[in-house]
Amino acid sequence: MSGKPTLSTVAKEAGVSIPTVSQVLRGTGRISVATRDKVLQAAKRLHYVPDSRAASMRSGENREIGFVINQLMNPFNAEVVSGVVELLDAEGYLVSIVDTRDDAERQGRQLESFIRHGRGGLIWVPAMGTPSETFDLLAAQGIPTVTFLRNVHPGFDHVGVRNSDATSMATSYLADLGHRHIAYLGGTDMTLVRKERIEGYEREMSGRNLGPSVVWPSEDSKLAGLDAMLALNRAHSQITAVICNGDMVALGACLALARLGLTPGRDISIIGFDDIQDAAVATPPLTTLAVSPRKLGRKLARVMLDRIQDPDMPVTVSEVSAQLIVRETTGAPADVG
Repeated sequence: MSGKPTLSTVAKEAGVSIPTVSQVLRGTGRISVATRDKVLQAAKRLHYVPDSRAASMRSGENREIGFVINQLMNPFNAEVVSGVVELLDAEGYLVSIVDTRDDAERQGRQLESFIRHGRGGLIWVPAMGTPSETFDLLAAQGIPTVTFLRNVHPGFDHVGVRNSDATSMATSYLADLGHRHIAYLGGTDMTLVRKERIEGYEREMSGRNLGPSVVWPSEDSKLAGLDAMLALNRAHSQITAVICNGDMVALGACLALARLGLTPGRDISIIGFDDIQDAAVATPPLTTLAVSPRKLGRKLARVMLDRIQDPDMPVTVSEVSAQLIVRETTGAPADVG
């Protein structure tokens, strides 16, 4: 047989009517067990897959959720995606994922494609520089939308992290250990998330008369973190502790210390952010601000389902507090311990 199998070809193979095939595949109607088995076996032989778009047009329900993320290669994002897919899949939803690479123009094309092809909902990390027209477009389409990490529009549900509180807590912890010269390492663009994290760090540095504050940029990768830490150490040799924009930067910073013959937690303390799986198994294990990305993904999915089930409910904002997980990359500065 050539061509894509249809309801008609399944009906012909099973020797029944098209309405009977439709009822069997939808689980409706009063169909005998023998007929049902005959139809299902025919569909299996022909490798028939129902057209979900046609089904959604009939039912008015679309069970595909779009996830537009800013950097899929980041392990934190990958773990969040895993949590989202895990919960939505259990609820019978398909998740399609695209990576904007934090490019507003690319994002615009992707969102328009999502709208053209139809999605039952959208989970979205807005790209840097997202124009107001994009928010207006989504609002006009009435697509259930949950923003993630960057809370940039009051009209959509949001799930994020209390970033400022987290870095303030980390800075305070290091100060209590005796550190006075603490740097913030990581990130390049002043995204909302990075801005909040730097604010928490600088607020604590100022409030406790530490400093001066040192904010050192780095791409959010292990290799970039390594190079940035080497440069930071050359420029500010007095630094005894570093709070990082993410775990990948922190793991790179630890590798840089090893190259310098220094030990994380003894010579210079390092704190990451996220608690990706690699943080706990690194050598040495990384002290980090944990937000449990997989659980965060499940939270995102739950908010999405709530919005789909009750489109008229008030907009919700859910922010997760980070937990400081102390491992082996932090300790008192050498001149104190």
